[in-house]
This record gives sequence, C-alpha cells and structure tokens, in this order.
Amino acid sequence: MEEIAFTMKLKPGVEVEYQRRHDEIWPELTATLIDAGIRDYSIYLDRSTGTLFAVQKRMPGHTIDALPSLPIMKKWWAYMADLMETNPDNSPVTNTLERVFHQD
Repeated sequence: MEEIAFTMKLKPGVEVEYQRRHDEIWPELTATLIDAGIRDYSIYLDRSTGTLFAVQKRMPGHTIDALPSLPIMKKWWAYMADLMETNPDNSPVTNTLERVFHQD
C-alpha cells in the first residue's frame, strides 16, 4: 500500500466549521473515496497556523486521478471552498510532502 502526505490551508477562524463538516461527511463521498482505493485517511490541524496535514494510504491500482472529474468530488470542493485556500476549480490548494523518515 502506498502512503502519501500533503498539506492544505484553512482560512482564519473556520476551524470549528471545518471539523463540523467532516464530522458529517457525506456517505456518498466516503464510499467514493473507498472505491477509489483510499484507506486510512487522516487530517490533522495545526491550530496556530491553520495548516492541515493529511495522510492517506492508497491501495495498489487506486483510481485517485479520476476523483477531480466526479460530480460528488466537485460538490464537496464547492461546499468546502469558503473554508480553505482553493484553486480556480474549488479543489484545495495542496502541497505534497516528501517522506524523509519512516519506522514501523
């Protein structure tokens, strides 16, 4: 299984609302992420900077690259756009992180 990590950025003062929306994540979105091969997905928040740190495990043969074209993904991004730094298509601005250490 492949593991990737990336950061995203919240706008100031929206931490509680971001948490609420993820506490109520849409079942259809969860199913779509699982169907795409995402497993063990966590997002952490650095409250001092508004930086989100995400870690995903991806199954071999995952279809992550198809997610941006799916209506449910576009709908979620539009729903979250008022809380985050986004690209013109409402997808979150992400910065991929390079693994420099790992221990099992």
